Amino acid sequence: MQILISNSSERPIYEQIYFQIKSLIMNGTLTSGEALPSMRALAKDLHLSVITVQRAYEDLTRDGFIETVSGKGSFVAAQNKAFIQEEQLRIAEELLQKAARIGRSNGIKYEQMVSILKLFYEE
Repeated sequence: MQILISNSSERPIYEQIYFQIKSLIMNGTLTSGEALPSMRALAKDLHLSVITVQRAYEDLTRDGFIETVSGKGSFVAAQNKAFIQEEQLRIAEELLQKAARIGRSNGIKYEQMVSILKLFYEE
């Protein structure tokens, strides 16, 4: 599992870890039951404080993406397909909302926007 940390990002480091692991789970790269690196090991690999990694893992646990078993480690939680689909739909809605704002503010006709979406969807 490769996590990239950017010191120039506006996002705090623990959030960068959170969102990258979440993305790996959502896209199926990390599968249900798969072990994650220990907090200490990931902190060492990334040259970070264990507390930073712990915060990311706590947030992933809180949101149901991972499960932590005392003495055994952290594992990808069994994901509900409906939950994953709902999360992906939410992301798509945000992107479509942004596209609609751009289209409206630049005088792009609704029909043009629909045909563009249809073209990309059918690729």
